Amino acid sequence: MQKKFIVVFVLTAGLCTSAVVVSGGKLHWTYSGYEGPEHWGELDVEFSTCSTGKNQSPINLTGMIEGDLSPINIDYKAGGHEILNNGHTIQINYAPGSTITVNGHTFELKQFHFHAPSENTIEGHSYPMEAHFVHADKIGSLAVIAVLFKEGKVNTELEKAWAHMPGHAGEQHSLPSKVDANVLLTGDNNYYRFNGSLTTPPCSEGVLWLVMKQINTASKKQLEAFVQTMHQPNNRPVQPLNARIIVK
Repeated sequence: MQKKFIVVFVLTAGLCTSAVVVSGGKLHWTYSGYEGPEHWGELDVEFSTCSTGKNQSPINLTGMIEGDLSPINIDYKAGGHEILNNGHTIQINYAPGSTITVNGHTFELKQFHFHAPSENTIEGHSYPMEAHFVHADKIGSLAVIAVLFKEGKVNTELEKAWAHMPGHAGEQHSLPSKVDANVLLTGDNNYYRFNGSLTTPPCSEGVLWLVMKQINTASKKQLEAFVQTMHQPNNRPVQPLNARIIVK
């Protein structure tokens, strides 16, 4: 009998659209078991960096050093126009025209998505949820702004997306009211900086990470809605820091 294969196109944490082969209802990579993070590097030669890389993300932010960090010039417009459940996260796709500039280098916001619990930790402390705002420059170099969330008051901007959260993998909806990524930031743009990687296969390195120091809030109901939709934690465990420096 001829086997049937379905190709599902997924926007990963690193922007690139990747084809994930599903056979017998089984995803090529997951967050647990034989296809979980500990085995990503064994699943495909293209994922080998997940095992061999020396600058992998996420990390535990500790031992930070003082540095003269340039301000992040954030020029976001309300551009979150589509919400997608790709089976690994909930992702909001962003319209062109919103940028950040760091040390004179400009990156455009492409999408943002969520992990629960948080992937990065600070001094060993994990948070209920983390958002990754993924940017690319004109040659494809990546910069990710990470915002950590704790339980608190209802996040009204987040609710614009959560009200239309797709419940099934591969499902997506247009957002009637565009989400403004700038509102999802805390307003305090002090940050930690380090060099890292994508936190999902293929775990490509050379990603600039900017982790916001101030913690945002979402309600217990909002946090639970995300976890229930994903059905399981979708965070990669922290990776070895090796010789990297975290600047604050």
